[in-house]
Amino acid sequence: MKSYKATTPSRRQMQVVNYRELLSRGGPQKSLTKGGKRSVGRNNRGRITTRHRGGGVKKVMRQIDFNYGKRNISAKILSLEYDPNRSGFIGLVVYADGEKRYHLMPSGVKPGEKVIASENAPLAPGNRRPLGLIPTGTLVYNIEVEPGGGAKLVRAAAARAEILAIEERHVQIKMPSGEIRRINKNAWASIGQVSNEEHGFVTIGKAGRKRLMGIRPTVRGSAMNPVDHPYGGGEGRTLRGTRRPKNLWGRGTRGVKTRKRRKYSAALILQRRKK
Repeated sequence: MKSYKATTPSRRQMQVVNYRELLSRGGPQKSLTKGGKRSVGRNNRGRITTRHRGGGVKKVMRQIDFNYGKRNISAKILSLEYDPNRSGFIGLVVYADGEKRYHLMPSGVKPGEKVIASENAPLAPGNRRPLGLIPTGTLVYNIEVEPGGGAKLVRAAAARAEILAIEERHVQIKMPSGEIRRINKNAWASIGQVSNEEHGFVTIGKAGRKRLMGIRPTVRGSAMNPVDHPYGGGEGRTLRGTRRPKNLWGRGTRGVKTRKRRKYSAALILQRRKK
């Protein structure tokens, strides 16, 4: 981690990841980048569905390969790079046939090493295997929900899941949240833990950096008027004034289950995550 001298009040607590020691120099591979308009918290009708998003620095999209369609062909890691659209680091790899792609990198790998997606791949970080062919106790990331659907689970910085047991058709996996669930044993996963383990120790330091990240300010409900929030109003600082904690629309916020009762994957969950 990199700390700063206390030249200003905001710099006093600021702490960031020292990218110079971890990443390669140079910009992204131009052929694997594209522009685009971000949704900034709005749906296809322009309605705000996620509040407090907007603005921020423009970001170039990197085309990450989450399908790993090139099987049984080794790839050499050319560089480790920063991706502004995700918390983990990405790596530019070149396959034996000359094609280049971006992969989500695990911790512990360096440029020059090789990775491969194969049923007989060694149990080394970055290699990819079907879940049914990975021993129990192994840490994995980039997990498919359905075979051939592409990696969708465990992709954030420092995230990892653990294989607990192998059944006839499924594999029991302990997710980073503590949830234990079954996944098809023919789905693929990468071995290791997502890179940038120090991401959780970053201290933003000041509001300006938050705005550059595309996050707008959040106003406390107790600071609003009664017409704007259930917590609003009163003379000075007052108590919540309601039995249960609730959000702007009066829905419960703490200890309330938000998962759909009849979701397709409910039968595959063995143990819920801790509240």
